[in-house]
Amino acid sequence: MGKLIAVVGNAGVGKTTLTRRLAARCGFVTGLEQHQERPFQHLFAQQLERYALANQLDYLLFRAEQELALCSYPQTGIQDGGLEQDFWIFTRYFYAQHYLSAAEFQLCERFYTHLRQVQPPPEVIIHVLSLIHI
Repeated sequence: MGKLIAVVGNAGVGKTTLTRRLAARCGFVTGLEQHQERPFQHLFAQQLERYALANQLDYLLFRAEQELALCSYPQTGIQDGGLEQDFWIFTRYFYAQHYLSAAEFQLCERFYTHLRQVQPPPEVIIHVLSLIHI
């Protein structure tokens, strides 16, 4: 079972760029966010409160599945974002913005906690705050 690195941070800070560069340089297998492929992402953008729960549960499950797939390779996997990001950054943010109710947030928290009980977290988490282009 391979090792896993997660690159986390807010939108637009350079997670994808860093993930791709590290993968190219070190031979890592990559797992990217795939916003266009997520079935509730577009709906959520149009109706925040209505699709927030479905969107978040989909992302949490997708990221857990992606982790399992990446860890099945013999080489190290690197994930653009990841389960930690989708819960600790985005799910919490959507709750703070009232896109998720307290009960919906608690459901996401229970789901995340259960996933982490059956699946170990990444060995390394890189938190990108911002990238400075020189």
